[in-house]
Amino acid sequence: MEKVSKEATEQESVSKGAFLFSIVRLSAIMIILCGIVYPLASTAIAQVLMPSQANGSLLKNSEGKVIGSELIGQKFINPALFHGRVSSIDYKAESSGSNNYGPSNPDMLQRTKDSVTQWKTNNPEVPISRLPIDLITNSGSGLDPHISPASAQVQIPRISSLTGISKDTLEELVKKHTEGRDLGLFGEERVNVLKLNKDLLELQAK
Repeated sequence: MEKVSKEATEQESVSKGAFLFSIVRLSAIMIILCGIVYPLASTAIAQVLMPSQANGSLLKNSEGKVIGSELIGQKFINPALFHGRVSSIDYKAESSGSNNYGPSNPDMLQRTKDSVTQWKTNNPEVPISRLPIDLITNSGSGLDPHISPASAQVQIPRISSLTGISKDTLEELVKKHTEGRDLGLFGEERVNVLKLNKDLLELQAK
């Protein structure tokens, strides 16, 4: 009986050792596959099939200098450029989000009044009744790089006056950068402000 019991104990120890070895081996294989092989493979495929998107959809100016990403909005202060939406996080990509203020929140109301006042100052030729709502409201992420075509068009008088570029030329520039609905069905027409200003600056430099 003692001999049988000893053999059973030895077999149990061997089984536990084999089981433990299998766990370690499987863990090592999964670490290599999921932690090294898969990331390298997916990165390589992305670099081959969609290098621009894989590298952050970065935009460069005519000198080859990176000026930003077409996926993240920027704050443009220069009145001679097109302005984007209000951002409660000042377009800081690491802080994506918004305050989710309700329509009666005093801070939001004050921010809206300040935006309207600034609009009146910078755009005396365009009445408040033509001011699109997206120019004085925050997007859900606070990083939206787009505005509506109407929001770009109402800024044309100001930019034309400051740059000397004709309104017709600026109208064509806005039309050129107006993106349609996704798949022709989803979302709304939109204009990427960074792309638009990139071409505007190149137009001014001529």
